[in-house]
Amino acid sequence: MRLRVATYNIHRCIGRDGFEDPDRIADVLRRIHGDVIALQEVAYDITGPVKILEDLARSTGTEVIAGPTLLEEKGQYGNALLTRIRPVGVRRLNISVPGREPRGALAMELGIGGRTVRIAATHLGLRPGERRFQVRRLLTLLDPKAADVTIVLGDFNEWYLWARPLRWLTRRLGALPALPTFPSHRPLLALDRIWVHPPESVIRLRLHCSKKAAMASDHLPLVADLRI
Repeated sequence: MRLRVATYNIHRCIGRDGFEDPDRIADVLRRIHGDVIALQEVAYDITGPVKILEDLARSTGTEVIAGPTLLEEKGQYGNALLTRIRPVGVRRLNISVPGREPRGALAMELGIGGRTVRIAATHLGLRPGERRFQVRRLLTLLDPKAADVTIVLGDFNEWYLWARPLRWLTRRLGALPALPTFPSHRPLLALDRIWVHPPESVIRLRLHCSKKAAMASDHLPLVADLRI
């Protein structure tokens, strides 16, 4: 059985042209056609007339799992998962560092063809000390023996491929290529990452590149096709 997962920092739906355009983001998501998509920097108002997160889910035929980390004047902000497969269980983990922007992780368990698939999605902090603390917290979720397939994905905000948080995750889950996703118009840095255990489950890891994706956000989506 095949499973397509993706991670995408949508930058509040604000493109490189400075315009907020949820429909542009929705079009990119439809073209990815992912079974599970982790989103970061999602800004939405659950009480307003325009419900961005619900509209993204509706346009992609998915169920939405929200993981807000901030309550702003205009609504909520944080992470989200879009999934075509109804989860068996969902857990929200607070990985915030005092005095810094609140951060969180969304963990979801799926049953696929009699197999257990565990997915953890996150968006780490901007400082190295934050990321070390947050990955240690994240690793408490990640016992690869507890699931047939474990997937960790998101925006890890790590510029250096040899940084300790990345090495810790690779040691636990196995290595996959680091593809540059930022900035979207000329990607140089692999800020967005996907790990899969066992790594041989991955058939293909790729960037979703298009003119619209290069404009819709400052990150490109990262996509992995798996064999379960």
